[in-house]
Amino acid sequence: MSASIHNPLRDLLTQARHSATPWRTLLRPGDWVLLLVCTLGVAASYPMLWRGGVADRAIIKRDGKVVTELALNTPRRYEVTGALGITVIEVQPGRARVLSDPGPRQYCVQQGWLTRANATAICAPNHVSLQLAGRGGVDGGNGGYDSLNY
Repeated sequence: MSASIHNPLRDLLTQARHSATPWRTLLRPGDWVLLLVCTLGVAASYPMLWRGGVADRAIIKRDGKVVTELALNTPRRYEVTGALGITVIEVQPGRARVLSDPGPRQYCVQQGWLTRANATAICAPNHVSLQLAGRGGVDGGNGGYDSLNY
């Protein structure tokens, strides 16, 4: 009895598998509209959901404790003594970076300039971190995403 049941989906997939027909021919106009709407929805939500805000200060921590907070409006360099040696942090108007670190892999130095609120550079071997904060940032009240979630 089960052999006499007609299954159009199975027939369609079998036909598509055994022919040279491309898979795009299986999509109906409504499928294309749905794909287009979904693509536009993802593209429109990206800038709204993954923005970090404007940074106005740099927070420097050693062993998880705040060492200092620097305003991002004047250029300066700040040295932090960590477990392995001295980490140098450079601040320019609107941005900050780890200029040098005694760590072996230099990941925090390779991150380059941080410009958005919630952006973080972690020098794990030296126990030093640099984090930017500001409007819409860490203390901005919106609970936004940090750079580890990007």
